[in-house]
Amino acid sequence: MADTPAPKGIESYGYQQELRRSLSFTDLLVYGLVFMVPIAPFGIFGGVFQGSGGMVALAYVLGMVAMMFTALSYAQMSRAFPMAGSVCTYAGRGIAPPVGFLSGWMILLDYVLVPGLLYLIAGVAMHSLVPSIPVWLWLIGFVLLNTVVNYLGIETTNKVNKAMLIGELVVLALFVAIGIVALINGKGRGFDFTPLYNPDTFSWSLAFGAVSIAVLSFLGFDGISTLSEENRDSTKAIGRSMVAALLLAGTLFIVQTWVASLLVADPDALLRDGDPDGVAFYDTARTAGGAWLATLTAASTAVAWGFANSLVAQAATSRLLYAMARDRQLPSFLARIHPTRRVPVNATLLVAGVSLVLGLYMASREDGIALLSTLVNFGALTTFLVLHVAVVVHYLIRQRSKDYWRHLIAPVLGFAILGYVVVNADIAAQRLGFVWLLVGGIVLTGLMVTGRKPRLAVVEAESAIGAESGTGTAVGTGTGTGTAAATNATTTAQEKK
Repeated sequence: MADTPAPKGIESYGYQQELRRSLSFTDLLVYGLVFMVPIAPFGIFGGVFQGSGGMVALAYVLGMVAMMFTALSYAQMSRAFPMAGSVCTYAGRGIAPPVGFLSGWMILLDYVLVPGLLYLIAGVAMHSLVPSIPVWLWLIGFVLLNTVVNYLGIETTNKVNKAMLIGELVVLALFVAIGIVALINGKGRGFDFTPLYNPDTFSWSLAFGAVSIAVLSFLGFDGISTLSEENRDSTKAIGRSMVAALLLAGTLFIVQTWVASLLVADPDALLRDGDPDGVAFYDTARTAGGAWLATLTAASTAVAWGFANSLVAQAATSRLLYAMARDRQLPSFLARIHPTRRVPVNATLLVAGVSLVLGLYMASREDGIALLSTLVNFGALTTFLVLHVAVVVHYLIRQRSKDYWRHLIAPVLGFAILGYVVVNADIAAQRLGFVWLLVGGIVLTGLMVTGRKPRLAVVEAESAIGAESGTGTAVGTGTGTGTAAATNATTTAQEKK
């Protein structure tokens, strides 16, 4: 049976369609792949190698499985509530508006901080290639370039995404092909299965601890959900593009890290000393193909993280801020849409400013990259936990769904895996994450005290009105949380379209 079209608008949820619906399934898939960066392991390979006891491929396999359960939960909630805002919207409507605010607050650790992290990593990488240009100047250049592209509109961003994705895949194909030939010719330690399983170093706590690092490479697939109001295809396209992006990216991560692991010149030294300079992957490229391949992979990492990935990260973050501002959870000026570009212009500029200030500050710290990485991971993973809960509450409890696999078993498994990863995460990340959550609770309390309690625009569904008046007459939109029956009936009607 063919997919039904996406809703013409989101008026049935009390909003106006302001963003431009122009993205197809392929566009969403490309967006997700670029956000995750097919060559993402290039930059963090050494850390994952040390954290996993050399079993880098295993860390990415487990990470992909964990994220796949999360993608399935995203797919369910994006069909129920096809609008911008990601987990903020899903938790707010699936559980309660205050929970949505706190979820949005926690994922801000991911969305708002990750562009700054990407700019910083790219600036450091480019400085290593061109030492005469300081890190801060590279950082400013990347921020300005991405802000201009995002300001021009989602169509321009989409075109740049496709070009960057092709470039990354070409570089990745070169490394894998040359790496395999090098292994065949006796370089490295030859082919074996230790990147997937090494009985000398394996333990579940070690493996899942490494997943908490490797999962950084997967963050970004969830950004697809922020484009729900710019999706022109079926509401199912959001979930399908997430799953497809995860499968493709995960496969690429496993293949490239497997080859790289076998080319590590001194595995014992890397396990013992780690990779403080972040050059372990480029060293394997040098072993495989020489200095030119090492330079190519380093330069590609800088461009992919500093331009391609941060470009889509800025776009996703601006949509999250826009959605939260539209629901009165952030200042209203962030909900302003450019009259011709149809982009959240103020939110885009704010993200650029925050990324610039944050990147410049962290560039002055020796632990800047490590600190930002731990915060980004913790914010994303804890928010994903709330997403799984939202699926169970919305579908199983409120709608009394009998689809136990998608609405109970899958989200519970996803919650369990991610919960284990969070428990085994870095202690500093846990502390900083909970401090951020506490600050969010204080902000929420302040909003409620000052009369700005989080509220979501809704429409009272015909079935709810009919139950009270005996008629099927629809009524206009309004604001407020509404009754559970009205919200559920509206959602059910949307899913049947």
